[in-house]
Amino acid sequence: MAKASAANSGPGGKTGVRIVVCGEKGTGKSSLIVTAAADTFPANVPPVLPPTRLPEDFYPDRVPITIIDTPSSVEDRGKLGEELRRADAVVLTYACDRPETLDELSTFWLPELRRLEVKVPVIVVGCKLDLRDENQQVSLEQVMMPIMQQFREIETCIECSALKQIQVPEVFYYAQKAVLHPTGPLFDQESQALKPRCVRALKRIFILCDHDRDGSLSDAELNDFQVKCFNSPLQPSEIVGVKRVVQEKLREGVNERGLTLAGFLFLHALFIEKGRLETTWTVLRKFGYNNDIKLAHELIPYSAFKRAPDQSVELTNEAIDFLKGIFELFDADDDNSLRPIEVEDLFSTAPECPWDEAPYKDAAEKTALGGLSLDGFLSEWALMTLLDPARSVENLIYIGYLGDPSSAIRVTRKRRIDRKKQQAERNVFQCFVFGPKKAGKSALLNSFLGRPFSDNYTPTTDERYAVNVVDQPGGTKKTVVLREIPEEAVAKLLSNKDSLAACDIAVFVHDSSDESSWKRATELLVEVASHGEDIGFEVPCLIVAAKDDLDSFAMAIQDSTRVSQDMGIEAPIPVSSKLGDFNIIFRRIVQAAEHPHLSIPETEAGRTRKQYHRLINRSLMIVSVGAAVTIVGLAAYRVYLARKNSSSS
Repeated sequence: MAKASAANSGPGGKTGVRIVVCGEKGTGKSSLIVTAAADTFPANVPPVLPPTRLPEDFYPDRVPITIIDTPSSVEDRGKLGEELRRADAVVLTYACDRPETLDELSTFWLPELRRLEVKVPVIVVGCKLDLRDENQQVSLEQVMMPIMQQFREIETCIECSALKQIQVPEVFYYAQKAVLHPTGPLFDQESQALKPRCVRALKRIFILCDHDRDGSLSDAELNDFQVKCFNSPLQPSEIVGVKRVVQEKLREGVNERGLTLAGFLFLHALFIEKGRLETTWTVLRKFGYNNDIKLAHELIPYSAFKRAPDQSVELTNEAIDFLKGIFELFDADDDNSLRPIEVEDLFSTAPECPWDEAPYKDAAEKTALGGLSLDGFLSEWALMTLLDPARSVENLIYIGYLGDPSSAIRVTRKRRIDRKKQQAERNVFQCFVFGPKKAGKSALLNSFLGRPFSDNYTPTTDERYAVNVVDQPGGTKKTVVLREIPEEAVAKLLSNKDSLAACDIAVFVHDSSDESSWKRATELLVEVASHGEDIGFEVPCLIVAAKDDLDSFAMAIQDSTRVSQDMGIEAPIPVSSKLGDFNIIFRRIVQAAEHPHLSIPETEAGRTRKQYHRLINRSLMIVSVGAAVTIVGLAAYRVYLARKNSSSS
């Protein structure tokens, strides 16, 4: 299937490979290096060689190799550690005629690599093969299998003889290959199967090459794939041969239309089992994957995400239309929702489902069967785009977005400009939810997601997100992201001067039956408002009086009226999550966010500061007017003098 290696001077972006050789004293490290480089066995070698370079044309991948010899003495262990930490691969030697040096691999050397956190491929090399006692002949596999099972970082094992020049070049070829075409990301040696991330990447590649979307690669599609990856077409007889190999081993790997996904995956597992990892890596890299089997950094338009602190990122209509089509495509049972298994299928061509962990897990409204409606599906995407636009675009590409990645997102206008224009032009609003413990913050988020009220109290220790679509009068829709800030996390949040830049509106929740809850909520309001005034990112604020089903504390109306009037914001909005009475709170959040010049609280310090600035500006104006009057007066006097002198002459 693959007849030519990719014309790439540095697979995986590598411009050179650094191989460190270490092992017990007298195991043949230096002789191995000299013989590989000079193609002749040295009569004498120094205890430690200087760095040795193998030119780029030494091996087919055309990437130069630097080989580092190392001392074995205890006093040089510090230097050895430094070299190992800089290694791309490690060649670990033992002497075939000294069994104790083999034992040292598992008792010292391999544990030492772990202690030093050297996480690179290890090639175990038995040197001096010509000196092994003929009466102690055992298979390499039999000797090494227990060690390899214990130390999975061992990529391969080989025995050689520098004197007899047996398998010397292969040592550094395998080391280079382990770096440029590593086994670890692709194949699980224990289960002898492709790793999940590799399967998902190959599935995406298969789908991209299946131009007619019939679930199979026809002969023409196979040939196009071959040309794209290896710059060389397949002959008809070769295509027949490929399919015959697959069908003999895996009947469902081929059907009347061509090579199936199962057959495609089988072929790559076969390549890897036969040591042809470069074939699978060439395919993956041709389709933009790096060594982590994720899209390479340069394929993500990071420059398109550059923004000021008070700007946000949203999906464009083009991307939303694509996602609507994807939703319909994967809604296999046409129930207008994506069940968990359908969501997993949708992301089966991504390295993993991006919504399996916080902050996305359980952040959107679910159907009775645990699925996502279209609004819930688009809400998850809106949240991911807001918090991590690069990840959002990356996953759009994984699931089949073929347009220019930068056309999938847009950067919104600065919120400061929105305030001047007295109208926000965003479609996604982020609302910070503050409040003391047991105020009802989590209940508010749960109700936003249509979840039933629970009397059981579970304190929120980490920030939490809830995202949903809010229908507006006139049929328009806005997406709101509620971000719950635990009370103990407020100080840390406000320690960042730009922390409120991303906030379109802040909501302060208190238990309307608890006076201490009210007082703490107002303290938080003053803290947040003061921070906004200090750094210039004032935000609209609303007060929510939660638990309206309980009796209010004695001075609730008077206190709330006073605070609202003093700070210039709306009176508290009563809600009851228990009764399901929300007083259109979520619409009111959107309305306040859409008009960012309103509902901005003013603290006493902020008011004093504004009065001071007004006084300064007024004084400057008076000085300016006075100076202007003086200048005009001087000009008039000069004209008078000129006329007087003229008349007297």
